[in-house]
Amino acid sequence: MYRMLLIAFGGAIGCVLRYLVSSNVYRFVGRDFPYGTLVVNALGSLLVGFLFVLLIEYVDSIADQFRSLLIVGFLGGFTTFSSFSLETINLIESGDWPRALMNIVISVSVCLGLTWMGILLGRQL
Repeated sequence: MYRMLLIAFGGAIGCVLRYLVSSNVYRFVGRDFPYGTLVVNALGSLLVGFLFVLLIEYVDSIADQFRSLLIVGFLGGFTTFSSFSLETINLIESGDWPRALMNIVISVSVCLGLTWMGILLGRQL
């Protein structure tokens, strides 16, 4: 039960932060491309790599609880694969195949690259 509370608490914080980050990104750069979702997913990818290494290799004694709070809860609420999918389908249905493909390629490559970068950063500690 304690683990579920940690996940719920982390998820609530992640959801609110996702809204704040993506809303502010859209406010500054506009909504002609899903920039807000891209920024959130990219940042979440960097953080998941970094936190994974930090919790597995450095904080082993309480890593399981922090992993539930931060990775499953917070980053699960913060990142937005479902939003990425919906926005990509919306671009496809509107006939904007170039932007849909651009969203797929950029999102996947940036997020994988930043996850790897997060792992490398975590291992530098």
